[in-house]
Amino acid sequence: MTEPSEDVPEIVSPYAGIDERDVETSLRPKTLGDFVGQVRVREQLAVVLDSAKARRQPPDHILLSGPPGLGKTSLAMIIAAELGAAIRVTSGPAIERAGDLAAMLSTLDEGDVLFIDEIHRVARPAEELLYIAMEDFRVDVVVGKGPGATAIPLDVAPFTLVGATTRSGLLTGPLRDRFGFVAHMDFYTDAELEHVIGRSAGLLGIEIDPAGAAEIARRSRGTPRIANRLLRRARDFAEVRADGHLSREVARAALDVYDIDELGLDRLDRLVLEALVRQFNGGPVGVATLALAVGEEVQTVEDVAEPFLVRAGLLARTPRGRIATRAAWAHVGVAMPRDDTALF
Repeated sequence: MTEPSEDVPEIVSPYAGIDERDVETSLRPKTLGDFVGQVRVREQLAVVLDSAKARRQPPDHILLSGPPGLGKTSLAMIIAAELGAAIRVTSGPAIERAGDLAAMLSTLDEGDVLFIDEIHRVARPAEELLYIAMEDFRVDVVVGKGPGATAIPLDVAPFTLVGATTRSGLLTGPLRDRFGFVAHMDFYTDAELEHVIGRSAGLLGIEIDPAGAAEIARRSRGTPRIANRLLRRARDFAEVRADGHLSREVARAALDVYDIDELGLDRLDRLVLEALVRQFNGGPVGVATLALAVGEEVQTVEDVAEPFLVRAGLLARTPRGRIATRAAWAHVGVAMPRDDTALF
């Protein structure tokens, strides 16, 4: 075996030996200037934060909505950093009782940020308590039970609530209306994802060509979280089966190994399309039957596979069931029946 040349410097990642989850956290942007994409949201948010800092008051409560992986948690952290405030992080499913929320609110200092992820899943009793806290910075603690129960009002330090949701339609009207600023986050373009990948590669010490970054970006479903995950998996492949350098060819070979195809479809996506086209002649077919055909739960097919397939124009939801579009037939590689009357 040839000895490595001493003239070639070894590329050592600054995150070597660090847990993968910690690496994911370390890739989060720290300021609005570092945040890639969501240009309109960043501009609006900058105005809200700068105005609040000029008044030396906490900004209005902020709601961030959009699909998973677009940076809602990162923006919440940035909001706290831009305000120079402490942040308390929790999630909707963790707040089961009003008392849980009251205890959390009572520990906040003036100007603190409370971040509630998946806020649409907050239990209803706690949500009703949240109404008063958001508007009047007060919580009513109920002491006792039955006719003798007494509500004791407790003041809460002025704070900013940042809520994040992937299902904004599930938010109740009274809760949604109490947010002073609502931002909807959109999927990223390939060019924006290339920027994300280039930034992450620099932080991780990965050598990558622009063409390699473009190859990963276009298979990342418009989602930075997926782009960063695929980048790390392509890095693993490059280190084990190539020279550590991520070119277009290496990136393509790596993503093929991990079953990510040209359109960004994974194994489950392709199973759904194959079943729809080959077993059910393009549909229409009910989602329960389709899920049974691919050996998955109905909710998995609806929540994991279908959103991207619909957005990619490969599947359509109709009152009669799921239908494969012309693009789906072409992607599976099966000729569409000539007597097909679908308009897709």
